[in-house]
Amino acid sequence: MGLGQGMRPAERDLVAGIGFRHATPADEIVALVDRACDAAGLPRTRLARLATAADRAGEPAIRAVGEALGCPLDAVPPEALIAVDADVPTRSQRIEASRRVGSVAEAAALAAAGPGATLLLRRIASAGATCALALRAQSVTQEP
Repeated sequence: MGLGQGMRPAERDLVAGIGFRHATPADEIVALVDRACDAAGLPRTRLARLATAADRAGEPAIRAVGEALGCPLDAVPPEALIAVDADVPTRSQRIEASRRVGSVAEAAALAAAGPGATLLLRRIASAGATCALALRAQSVTQEP
């Protein structure tokens, strides 16, 4: 990459982590992702990926969200969620008891964004879902 192109990878550098209940409709999750981007002051066009717990990634609603947003969906395995839990600031006792992480949305966003990722937006919630945003490290620091 030549000089002057340093910001190009930052164009799609956000990962939206999603936690949701089984009956949550896709349009509710899309609206929540939009709300998260607005809260972070960033356009939805910066989204590179969606991420959720692996056991939920096959559900029709989250697949429809990926299609609606034009983003691939990462199915994050439990061990990857747990591996980033120390960097998850939000603590839900219910989720900690069932998933061993404080927030599925925050852990999924951080895990899918990769090493050195930054949590830009702590989870926000709708009636049936949560969403958090993480910034991929490559957009902050670029090396050849």
